[in-house]
Amino acid sequence: MWKTILRRVLLMIPQLFVLSLLVFIIAKMMPGDALTGLIGPNVDLKVIEELRIEAGYYDPWYVQYIRWVKNALQGDLGISYKYKLPVLTVIGPRAWNSFVLSFLSLIIMYAIALPIGIFAGKNQNSKFDKGVILFNFITYAIPSFVFYLFAILIFGYKLKWFPTIGSVATDVAKGSFDYYMSKFHHMILPALCIAILGTTSTIQYLRNEVIDAKTSDYVKTARSKGVPMRKVYTHHIFRNSLLPIAAFFGFQISGLMGGAIIAETIFNYQGMGKFFMESIVTRDYSVATTLILLYGLLFLLGSLLSDITMTIVDPRIRIE
Repeated sequence: MWKTILRRVLLMIPQLFVLSLLVFIIAKMMPGDALTGLIGPNVDLKVIEELRIEAGYYDPWYVQYIRWVKNALQGDLGISYKYKLPVLTVIGPRAWNSFVLSFLSLIIMYAIALPIGIFAGKNQNSKFDKGVILFNFITYAIPSFVFYLFAILIFGYKLKWFPTIGSVATDVAKGSFDYYMSKFHHMILPALCIAILGTTSTIQYLRNEVIDAKTSDYVKTARSKGVPMRKVYTHHIFRNSLLPIAAFFGFQISGLMGGAIIAETIFNYQGMGKFFMESIVTRDYSVATTLILLYGLLFLLGSLLSDITMTIVDPRIRIE
């Protein structure tokens, strides 16, 4: 398995190269540049042109790309034109915020989806099962931004249980206990919203797998041998029903990291998603291209993690 992991990691190199090339070309084709936002009535256009020449904007695109790749391999991903700081310095805290938010969302999502999906499949056509089907229909149909806005209205403004914007209170000392509790408090509502909307596919997959497994030959064989139904569920049905969930586990992690753009924007949560939208609006291309590459890397790592998880859940499966 370790040879396969190494082979997959080596395969990521040309994939990241193609992704970086496409991202770089598309960024250069977009109107304007990072210095366009500096143009104003009190700014001399000659100064802007001098800055463009100094930054190498008029060099051939392949020269710019090679220079960008060389700098990236040395850990220099450019300077954020908005914050006047290195890209990694600006992205770092926001990447950590997104990671913690995604991790908490994943825990909540599985804590909700696994017992509900298993119990609904076990009690097919019951009132609980029909309620779960209705729940899945609503969460699948409702637009995410509408759900987030309703959550802010009810739990933020009406009940005042959670903060409505930001990732930490401004009146707490950084590094203190109150600081971390404030960050956790700000994280609960967006994490709950992301998790609830993310349970739909997991519940449906698990419910269907449990229903199908109940009529499988290995279950009938176990029952004919006198194995108690409870043991059949715990040792056979549940384990096999988790295979589809394990197959998408890595993709769900990477998807949560990259798919929280709408949630972070609406909740004004200082994560990578909101920062990505800001970098596009302000034409901060060094930040935007870095985040796109990071999202691409997360997707590739998610695919690898899903394969590894499958081998752990089901030893019969081996990555070829």
